[in-house]
Amino acid sequence: MSTPARRRLMRDFKKSQQDKALTWLTVVPKSKDLLTLNGYRYFFSSSHQTRLQEDPPAGVSGAPTEDNILIWNAVIFGPHDTPFEDGTFKLTIRFTEDYPNKPPAVRFVSKMFHPNVYADGGICLDILQNRWSPTYDVSAILTSIQSLLDEPNPNSPANSLAAQLYQQNKREYEKKVSAIVEESWMNE
Repeated sequence: MSTPARRRLMRDFKKSQQDKALTWLTVVPKSKDLLTLNGYRYFFSSSHQTRLQEDPPAGVSGAPTEDNILIWNAVIFGPHDTPFEDGTFKLTIRFTEDYPNKPPAVRFVSKMFHPNVYADGGICLDILQNRWSPTYDVSAILTSIQSLLDEPNPNSPANSLAAQLYQQNKREYEKKVSAIVEESWMNE
C-alpha cells in the first residue's frame, strides 16, 4: 500500500544510497559471508573504493528492514577524536504513517552510556521531539545523533549518572564510555 509516509521513506532511502557519505556501506542479509560488525553484515563495493579514499564516510548508515519500510536498522560509528571513537552502535528507527509530519521513534539497540540516552535506548534529542521538522530525513536524524555523542546536553539528562559524571568527573565518564565502545564490537 502506497501512502505519503511510505513514499517519503523510499525517497529518503534512495537519497541515502546516492549520498556520497552513505554509499560506501550497505547492510545486506545475514546469509552472505561478509564482514560482520556488531551483528550486521556489510558489503564494501569495489566501485566505491576510490571514492572512499577521496571522500571519507560520515560514519552513519541506515536501511529499511526486509519486510517493513517503516522499520529501519541503522549504524553509527563513534565520531573521531571523541570517547566514542571506534564504537559501532546499532539503532532502530520506527516510523509511523504520519512521517514526515511526525518524528520517528529512534532507539539504540547497542548498550549506550550517554547523558541523553535512556536506559531503554531512547534518545533525548530536540529534533526527535519538540523541534521536529518535516524537512529532516534519515541522514539528518543519524548525523544529529552522531553529533550528540560528542556534544551531549547534560542540562536535559535522560541518564542522570552519565550527566553527573560528564560534568563532574570526565575521566570516569570516559572510562564508562570506553567500556561500551569495547562492548559494541561484540556480536549481540
